[in-house]
Amino acid sequence: MEKNITLVILPGLDGTEVFFRPFLNSLPEYVRAVVVEYPGTGDNDYETLLQFAREKVADIPEFFLIGSSFSGPLAIMLAAEEPERVQGIILSATFLRPPRDYQTYLRFACVGPVIWALRFARRFPVWVGRKPGDPFREAKAETWKRVSAWHLAARARAVLRVDVREVWRKCTQPALCISFTNDTVVPRHNADEIIEVRPSAKLVVIEGDHLTVSKNHPPWKREILQFIAETLVKTPAA
Repeated sequence: MEKNITLVILPGLDGTEVFFRPFLNSLPEYVRAVVVEYPGTGDNDYETLLQFAREKVADIPEFFLIGSSFSGPLAIMLAAEEPERVQGIILSATFLRPPRDYQTYLRFACVGPVIWALRFARRFPVWVGRKPGDPFREAKAETWKRVSAWHLAARARAVLRVDVREVWRKCTQPALCISFTNDTVVPRHNADEIIEVRPSAKLVVIEGDHLTVSKNHPPWKREILQFIAETLVKTPAA
């Protein structure tokens, strides 16, 4: 591909670039990747993060946009706000509203101490059985150090309130939806709803779990680059 493109990535609940590093390090030279890392202070609801993301991309004339997991609704909101600059949308392992119906009843549990306890319970076996040189375990350990339980809780509460179905219906950019076969965090019915609301979006299902982008990024990268290439071919030059 001769044309240089910019790929803006809105990350998952951790709000960092950590899990994307294998993907970022493998991108071809014609792709400039920009990861919008979320702030460790202040509000972390979708409306606040939307304004934060818009400021971060203000100087980019045009770009493709990835919304991963937590950030799918945010990507949709940003695409709706920037219809001329967002060339295409990639929604990966994400949702339009809370991924599971029962989760709306768990808002009371999305507070700092509860998240901290859950993080500790999940972290303990990683500490005990950690093997030096395991990139995925090291990536998880890094996110636990960098991201506070309070901000994870704030983002989790935002998920439980979100519903961007109508916003998504109004988006006009080419769109790719990626779902993973063994994703127990964001089950397949969420991808089906994304396509149901906007039938023009393309659905691709890749073997793997919710964090396949970190564990086995090549199939994910292949679908994204193919989507970008196809979109650029179909879009007349300005």
